[in-house]
Amino acid sequence: MAANVYASATEDDAGGAGRARVLGGATIDCPDVGTNLTTVPEKARPAVDKELAALDEQIAQAYQRLAESAPAIQQDPGVADEKVVGPLEEERTATLDRISGAMEQEGDRPEGLGELADCSVVDSGNASGGPGDGQGDGQGEAGDQGGDGDAGQEQGGGNGGQAGNGPVAADFVDIESVQPNVAEPAESDDASKGTFVSSCGVNENGLFNSDNVIAAPGVANGAHHFHDYIGNQATNAFSSDEELAAADTSCVDQGDKSSYYWPVLRLQNGTEEQDANSPGGGIEGNVGEIVTPKEVTLTFEGNPQGEVTAMPRLLRIITGDAKSFVNGPANANASWSCTGFEDRQLADKYPLCPQGSDVVRTFDFQSCWDGRNTDSANHRTHMAFVDGQGNCPSGFTPVPQLVQRIVYDVDAPSLDDGGATTPLFAVDSFPEQLHKPGTDHGDFINVFDEDLMREMVDCINSGRTCGAGTGGGEQPGEDPQEEPTEAPGVPDEGGDDNGEQPGDNGGGDQGNGGGDQGKGNAGGDQGKGGDQQENPSEPPVDAPATEEPAGDDATTPPGDEQPEVRASVKDDAAGAGQGDDGAGRATPDVGTATNDGGQRAAAADSTRPQAVSGGLADTGAQLWPAAVGAVLLVAGVVLLRRVRRA
Repeated sequence: MAANVYASATEDDAGGAGRARVLGGATIDCPDVGTNLTTVPEKARPAVDKELAALDEQIAQAYQRLAESAPAIQQDPGVADEKVVGPLEEERTATLDRISGAMEQEGDRPEGLGELADCSVVDSGNASGGPGDGQGDGQGEAGDQGGDGDAGQEQGGGNGGQAGNGPVAADFVDIESVQPNVAEPAESDDASKGTFVSSCGVNENGLFNSDNVIAAPGVANGAHHFHDYIGNQATNAFSSDEELAAADTSCVDQGDKSSYYWPVLRLQNGTEEQDANSPGGGIEGNVGEIVTPKEVTLTFEGNPQGEVTAMPRLLRIITGDAKSFVNGPANANASWSCTGFEDRQLADKYPLCPQGSDVVRTFDFQSCWDGRNTDSANHRTHMAFVDGQGNCPSGFTPVPQLVQRIVYDVDAPSLDDGGATTPLFAVDSFPEQLHKPGTDHGDFINVFDEDLMREMVDCINSGRTCGAGTGGGEQPGEDPQEEPTEAPGVPDEGGDDNGEQPGDNGGGDQGNGGGDQGKGNAGGDQGKGGDQQENPSEPPVDAPATEEPAGDDATTPPGDEQPEVRASVKDDAAGAGQGDDGAGRATPDVGTATNDGGQRAAAADSTRPQAVSGGLADTGAQLWPAAVGAVLLVAGVVLLRRVRRA
């Protein structure tokens, strides 16, 4: 079944640089070719991928033509067919013919591909709605998100937003109006309950591009929006497998050279970023200040029904659908929430978080592998989600599930004035996708060292908590303890800075990630990312893949720079290094990185009891030899003085 891709009508910004400005909420509706190509001969894939990227570029060009023709179209709608749809269909027909030819050279010619050339100009729906009022539960269908396109900053028409192509007020919802909706499969006795946490920073290096080496390899600006990158520092459209393997990494454990990337989040506050006049940036409606995440947590988890096996090296996974605004929710996997409220997740709304609470994006990646392929023609069919009971489909095997949690310190926008007082925020998107929250997506390429991957699998299957992001790890069998979000009497010392958040029981974040939203066959397997404590703004410096509690020197990295990892002070010493994920599993203890040379770490450590177990009898058993020794010493001194006097 063909899916739809919408492109918004635009006009050039009179202020310069040809920035996209949307008029009247118009869009372009074309079938999505990529989702229909589930089988492509291996040798034909490079050519097919480039032609698929050409189809995206053609829609972007049609987006511009629609802008140029907007006044004429308003007078005579038939102009849209002549100036926009007709030329677009001609281009698509030629491109689809080249795709068919490339596939025929390596196998059979696909049938019916030419029928996907048809397109039309339609209403986007953005002009019909009003400001968000808490309506809905974040699970609506594509195209139903209206908004006030007349309010706020620089909105050039019904589609709203700084560049005129979204978001709109109705794309937001008050998180406190949403009911808890997270569910998880029950774990069997054979479940693999361990976790492995990799720490790779928050893209403090400022690595961005508008490529997508998975979906559009070899094509510059193949994503038409900008991505944050952490981990592998050589990821771009032209990266070869060998270049990825040889690249530097931002991960603390240098054995993790994996590539983790996702669309940037922007504040639509009028700021002109370095990409303001670039393809993928301002030219395609992605405008405003790029927000650096406050924290990023990368957790690899087990399977509710059994053990996991190692991911194959260079496995590629895309989760979510960058075109889901019109494709519908079949491949969507967006999960938006707020710290303190992560038992409630939004699939197609941005959250309005209360004061002291941060915005959270969670990606629960597919965790069932077909056992053969590291990629597939549509970049999806080689991976699958578990069902509602946690089982993989027939023919698929469980691998560690990547749960990626990204936290942002952004204020709830002022919807009444369209973000003029407090700016709107939105993810980057294809220009025609109108920055809808449901288009959120994440990408991952496994470039773990094979020994480290085996260590991860062993850790998960044996029920331990390991990895460089665990802040020293923890021992199996310890009861998780609740941890205050802020240490009493120690302002700003680690944890999160949310203070007393509504719905927060002292463990920081409730809920378990994406719940059962956004994927039709996923059941309730999406979550478990919501309860990770907040990661440092810089990579922690603990030894990689550790399973034992770190010693006194665990916060001192090699080299001259010695950033320190602060941990929240616990109410109960027995809870050191632990949180609670709401399911009885302990989570790693991570704080906030600083550059004070470790002085605060020493201060934090000095507040912890020397003993973490035992009672008075144990204490007496440890002290009586010293007491006896002291008595004997005094007696010896007295005897010596008497001898001398004699």
